[in-house]
Amino acid sequence: MSETSTVIIVGSSRSTGNTAELAIAIASKLKASIIDLNQYQIAPFDYEFRNRDDDFLTLMKQVLSFDRIILATPMYWYAPSAIMKTFMDRISDLLKVEKDLGRQLRSKKAALLGTGCDAIPAACFEQVFQLTFAYLGMAYQGMLYASCEKDFVHDQHLLAIERFTESLHAE
Repeated sequence: MSETSTVIIVGSSRSTGNTAELAIAIASKLKASIIDLNQYQIAPFDYEFRNRDDDFLTLMKQVLSFDRIILATPMYWYAPSAIMKTFMDRISDLLKVEKDLGRQLRSKKAALLGTGCDAIPAACFEQVFQLTFAYLGMAYQGMLYASCEKDFVHDQHLLAIERFTESLHAE
């Protein structure tokens, strides 16, 4: 069985925050690439598609070269970060204008990394992603949530990281 190529897309207000730390820990186990959305200029969705000169389509062409796409975001007010929500909204471009690219999502696996200060994330947080992945025809492989009261402490999450990466390898 060939190894699944994986990309982790980090969408957080802090490029070096808890979510990035969790993404790095997972990436090292999966030999995954990491993309930081803060390094790209992605405009909000526009029904007139006047935003086509930003980085979104170029980024998506790169992302679609991977078998598995893991989105990583902190949970802000029970929802993804603004930068992650903007990225997700722009997937509409792939359903309306760049349909050939959009169809490629159907063959992809998807997963979610989340961080936050709640001990357990609200169900609505994961549901946003589950429903989006289902709509896009992507095979959802689950979520790893790391509760971080202040800073991400790697040792506190070792077992969860191990279990999560093992479950991804099993599928």
